[in-house]
Amino acid sequence: MSSTQESKGFYKLSWLQRIGFGSGDLAQNLIYQTICMYLLFFYTDIYGLDAGDAAVMFLIVRLVDVAWDPLVGTFVDKHTPKLGKYRSYLVLAGIPLSGLAILCFWNGMADQDYLTKLIYAYVTYVGLSMLYTLINVPYGALNSSLTRDTDEITILTSTRMFMANCGGLAVGSGLPLLVKALSRSEFVSENVAMSKDPEAWFMTMTLYALIGLFLLFFCFSQCKERVVMDAKDTENVKVSDLWMEFTTNRPLRVIAYFFITAFAMMSVGNAAGSYFMQSNLHGTPEEMSIFMGLGSIPSFIFMPLVPAIKRAIGKKNMFYAFLTCAIVGMAILYFVAKLDHPSMGLVYVAQFIKSTGVIVATGYMWALVPEVISYGEYTSGKRIAGIVNALTGIFFKAGMALGGVVPGFVLAYVGYNSEVTEQTPMAEEGILWLVCVIPAMLLGLAMWIISKYELTDEKIDEINREIEKRNA
Repeated sequence: MSSTQESKGFYKLSWLQRIGFGSGDLAQNLIYQTICMYLLFFYTDIYGLDAGDAAVMFLIVRLVDVAWDPLVGTFVDKHTPKLGKYRSYLVLAGIPLSGLAILCFWNGMADQDYLTKLIYAYVTYVGLSMLYTLINVPYGALNSSLTRDTDEITILTSTRMFMANCGGLAVGSGLPLLVKALSRSEFVSENVAMSKDPEAWFMTMTLYALIGLFLLFFCFSQCKERVVMDAKDTENVKVSDLWMEFTTNRPLRVIAYFFITAFAMMSVGNAAGSYFMQSNLHGTPEEMSIFMGLGSIPSFIFMPLVPAIKRAIGKKNMFYAFLTCAIVGMAILYFVAKLDHPSMGLVYVAQFIKSTGVIVATGYMWALVPEVISYGEYTSGKRIAGIVNALTGIFFKAGMALGGVVPGFVLAYVGYNSEVTEQTPMAEEGILWLVCVIPAMLLGLAMWIISKYELTDEKIDEINREIEKRNA
């Protein structure tokens, strides 16, 4: 890449910079994946909340996010802190985020009345979610501030998703084993997939949060923002720009709807995984570790191949192929789990197939965000990356709201009882729908939505060249 091209924003990055950027998502996933996979289980089976109350709380937290995200996006676009327009929030919000993540898994309210426990859960979870937004929105914008080069952004996204899934693996596979290792003997049984020792859960979350904080600082140190608009161009950014961007930027609307369905699918499946292994398959902690870990392992095989796959078959065909792969895996998992004596080997195969499709399709969708930012700059003259990432944030939080509410209400409806090991057939069927059927329906909808996306790589390169020519 020539210096002339780099002066126009088409920067090439070193592998240390790429890994540094990706470490930010690894850090966030040590908290985010723990919340998605295990917080509902912690609330119902350890902390002692009713599944219906937990479902309502998950919904309210997401509604708070819907109001909070655009405020964060607007604030980020209007201000440029001394430590960097976007990267500064990795440090400024990272410290309190780590603290609240630890407090979410503290069982110090065990001796208090139910209402006090519920209020504590609300305060810590709402605070955690708001601080997560304060990192996630500027972190999403950080991608588009490093370079305009579409190939480089694909590599950045692949690196980011690879490292995000390292976090997912550390949580999905590592947490059951770590909780078991830290548990007191009276809480450990080979016939129980998840230990219910509150002290072990608290220590595990403390470890993950502190490692995540270190990684956020590393991400901050390696990211250099070079594609940002001047302060005078963003000083008039306002919350109403969010609605304007949404109504005028059709590609943004497409990926927004895709985010809703994708995150709803992931949230439902992730939240139900621990119940599935505990109640339907009666797995051991080691089997739980393997099953949950297989939700991330395919990323280490396929995410490095994404740039080559995209070049070979194109963006849309890549989405179609891997979304179909995920649906096939869910179908196999459903029918294997219905057998009188399910084979754990077949369960693992089905989980691997499902996860392969989910990881690639939902991982690559983040590479579309810089594209719609450039499209918005091309049509409006404003590169409001914070606003765009706030919008995508609203929609992935909306997906998480659906994904967080559905499991709690389904568990309450089918009569899930956290006090017993053997669940009723109706409860087991409800859990199976959460793991397989509902996510498969959402993936079918996601496939139709992504068919409406119209920005090809050639079109984006043309748009970026025109923007740079206009700026010059």
